[in-house]
Amino acid sequence: MSVASAKERVDDKYAPREVVLYQYDGCPFCNKVKAFLDYHDIPYKVVEVNPVGKKEIKWSDYKKVPVLVVDGEQLNDSTEIISILQQRIHGDSTDATSSTSDEEEKWRRWVDNHLVHLLSPNIYRTPKEALEAFDYLTTSGNFSTMERVTGKYIGATAMFFIGKRLKKRHNITDERASLYEAAEEWVKALDNRTFMGGSKPNLADLAVFGVLRPIHHLQTGKDMTASTHIGKWYSNMEEAVGPSSRLQDKPLRTTLDKPMNV
Repeated sequence: MSVASAKERVDDKYAPREVVLYQYDGCPFCNKVKAFLDYHDIPYKVVEVNPVGKKEIKWSDYKKVPVLVVDGEQLNDSTEIISILQQRIHGDSTDATSSTSDEEEKWRRWVDNHLVHLLSPNIYRTPKEALEAFDYLTTSGNFSTMERVTGKYIGATAMFFIGKRLKKRHNITDERASLYEAAEEWVKALDNRTFMGGSKPNLADLAVFGVLRPIHHLQTGKDMTASTHIGKWYSNMEEAVGPSSRLQDKPLRTTLDKPMNV
């Protein structure tokens, strides 16, 4: 059986009609949500938020990303968004996390409380790596021409120093060693299973994959794959999640319009 057959599409009667994701393209939490949507083949539109003014979410009292608007209803916080969607697409009227295992929930928390904190100190570890990351962020993000030109160098310099502060805040001695240790910790937890969910990914698999996906092409991701045993699982996840279900960009509304029911 091909790993790709693990992709889990939603029954039409439970599928949302319109999904809009307000995001930063490189944000690990936004990428968690995208991994879930892609795996379940749920079509979604993307509104790229400018991190400077955030005018695209001016209508929202909640000023962080991701924000997901599902059939006019606003959902906030990546973990909460995924838990709610998991419940809805299975037609489950019980608590959003009732059907998930203790192991699955433990590793979802591990992603939010540990793994994501290792990313910034790694991708902004050196001036060269910070420039590489910002070259990607300014190219894919919602920046004006001037912001794109100046943001790469100013942003990379700022994040280089912020990365050092985050390293200290989270008691990280060696950022690469800590990332490799986390990758091996995850592989060990898989216990020779294709996925933590067994024959198909569960929410923990999707969370780990989601936060790692935006760094995979950067030097940080290349080093992690070369120096740990996570590569096989990551390749299996790429095949299982498959191509993005993001819709072609067409404005559904002006960026300052308030979505229905929000």
